[in-house]
Amino acid sequence: MDKNFLLQSLKEHFGFDNFKGSQEAIIENLMEGNDTFVLMPTGGGKSLCYQLPSLLMEGTAIVISPLIALMKNQVDAMRNFSEEDAVAHFINSSLTKAAIDQVKEDILNGHCKLLYVAPESLTKQENIDFLRTVKISFFAIDEAHCISEWGHDFRPEYRRIRDIINEIGERPIIALTATATVKVQNDIMKNLGINKKETKIFKTSFNRPNLYYEVRQKTDNIDRDIIKYIKQHPGKSGIIYCLSRKKVEELAEVLCANNIKARAYHAGMESQQRAENQDAFLKEDIDVIVATIAFGMGIDKPDVRYVIHYDMPKSLEGYYQETGRAGRDGGEGECIAFYSDRDLIRLEKFMTGKPIAEQEIGRMLLKETQAYAETSMCRRKALLHYFGEDYKDDSCGNCDNCRKPHKHVDAKELLCAVIETVLALKEKFKSEYVVTILLGTRTDEVTSYGHDKLECFGSGNDEKASVWNAVIRQAIVAKYLVRDIDTYGQLKVTAAGKRFLNNPKPFSIVMELDEDEIDDNEETEIKGAGACAAADEALYNMLKDLRKKVAKRLDIPPYTIFQDPSLEAMATTYPISIEELQNIPGVGAGKAKKFGDEFCALIKRHVEENEIERPEDLRVRTIANKSKIKVSIIQAIDRKIALDDLAQSYNMDFSEFLDELETIIASGTSIDINYFLEEILDQDSIQEIFDFFKQEQENTIESAYKEFGKDFKEEEIRLVRIKFLSEVAN
Repeated sequence: MDKNFLLQSLKEHFGFDNFKGSQEAIIENLMEGNDTFVLMPTGGGKSLCYQLPSLLMEGTAIVISPLIALMKNQVDAMRNFSEEDAVAHFINSSLTKAAIDQVKEDILNGHCKLLYVAPESLTKQENIDFLRTVKISFFAIDEAHCISEWGHDFRPEYRRIRDIINEIGERPIIALTATATVKVQNDIMKNLGINKKETKIFKTSFNRPNLYYEVRQKTDNIDRDIIKYIKQHPGKSGIIYCLSRKKVEELAEVLCANNIKARAYHAGMESQQRAENQDAFLKEDIDVIVATIAFGMGIDKPDVRYVIHYDMPKSLEGYYQETGRAGRDGGEGECIAFYSDRDLIRLEKFMTGKPIAEQEIGRMLLKETQAYAETSMCRRKALLHYFGEDYKDDSCGNCDNCRKPHKHVDAKELLCAVIETVLALKEKFKSEYVVTILLGTRTDEVTSYGHDKLECFGSGNDEKASVWNAVIRQAIVAKYLVRDIDTYGQLKVTAAGKRFLNNPKPFSIVMELDEDEIDDNEETEIKGAGACAAADEALYNMLKDLRKKVAKRLDIPPYTIFQDPSLEAMATTYPISIEELQNIPGVGAGKAKKFGDEFCALIKRHVEENEIERPEDLRVRTIANKSKIKVSIIQAIDRKIALDDLAQSYNMDFSEFLDELETIIASGTSIDINYFLEEILDQDSIQEIFDFFKQEQENTIESAYKEFGKDFKEEEIRLVRIKFLSEVAN
């Protein structure tokens, strides 16, 4: 094929002087009539790989795309490149019959070179019959990972694409995705009937060196942290991803209340509202879009400067694709994820009721996400390894782990112990079970297999579980071990691992420094290492002392007065009146009136004595609680309606409903749930858990669950905590 012709066509239709990466080779391969598989990171220029050939080849190219919003965006983009609006069309459920008839007419007249269709529209017999009469140049399957059950965004309707193509008439296929592990890649090719030996696979490096990766511990103060971050990046575009539609709407509202130009986006909104919000973001009428994963596929906005994950996603593929929307122009892009193991536990609970195979796949993907979030090694190296790419350097210099202090530990003997244990277990168990054996923890599963009789049982009980997990994770990256995907993550020893066992050599792993190992003079900032987040640390310490004094006087735990994040906010924004105190996260009207006078007086005295100019612009404003749902929940509880029935009536799972109750309590409102508690727990059990919270200095479900997890469900513990906070703190 004449390369000059392709370059001239690129310049003529798209205005570019040169192709990017492997675009030219991909286009040549497709135009020669060959099936083509493209693995290219977000921002690599996948769309051009089928857009340009569609203009140059005879007939109409059919692009199968998962989202209506994505189709509209790409059709608009193609029309902007062409003088003829009919050059690109889409067919989906948003069009009227008259509009669809016009699309068909433009196709039959040869004006339409690119037709976008949703897989649901493609399955309609009338569309199949029509396309059989059309000259088709090729089929493009965009976001091809949707085909695979191992992919992060599996769509069952994608599995029928091959059968429909056969019915319409065979033409070359180009499958494109920004994320695919080897397992997903094989699944896509198998399902599309693409011959692996004959099909050319184009794989671009998944490394995006301009992106900075960071994982922060998720706290009750996350909204304030996000607001503070956004205000430190004024005027810059950003995306915030949340797992639930409810949280999307709440967070968007909070951002707007704090003078941040933001809107929400999720699949439950009216399509017109979604389109308006998306356009407002693309046109820079707003700075921030708060969204579920429904937003972003194919959104070609080059200057997104940050992507924040409010919740860790269900898979690393989803995480990679979503973070990939930052810095597509090669400029700065910060990827901040907030991590809590409770979020992952909740996601795992959501899988209950699904087919066993689907649950196993989901759990394995969550384990990979957890390993990434908790690792101390270079995040870029860990991420690229997941996609089958070997990142040679030990440090990328552009992630949180590479920027903070580490220690390198020789784990040669530890790795030998891991390999010996995996082999002793016949390579039939997952990493968490291997750690259980090394620690010598007797469980029903361990004793039923007789594994407590193994020589390796308890051989590693002088190390923490976190150390063994780090050894396993980094041994997988070093290719001494491998997780077998076909058996949902069982650990296997590679040939290199067996050679290592026979002839051990130094094996260095990266570990986080303990607090007592950190040099006080170390200039590197250690994010999330327990340091005070208050702007005025002296005031913060004074407030803590006052809280302790008041707690002692009232004979209640300090955290029931104000939690640490609230004190940090006070020591940042200096509220000096009860009204201002109610603007602090975690401080409702009741709590402010009950405990606020002494704290406001202390802050006012500190401000006057030190001539502090209060930063009004930093104050995080909370939304007045006018939520009809919250009001109706409180009223229903007053009428003693069963809480599980209430959750069902609001279409919430029970855990999500308890989140609502905790929010109500945090706002300073008291509720009486004794009528429900006494139905599910006896009085002695309630009192035992209640007394634990009264004596415990840390207000965490985790500490209570460690104490009572064998005897009580997490929901029961949370309910008693709600009772406790309502009666003692409000």
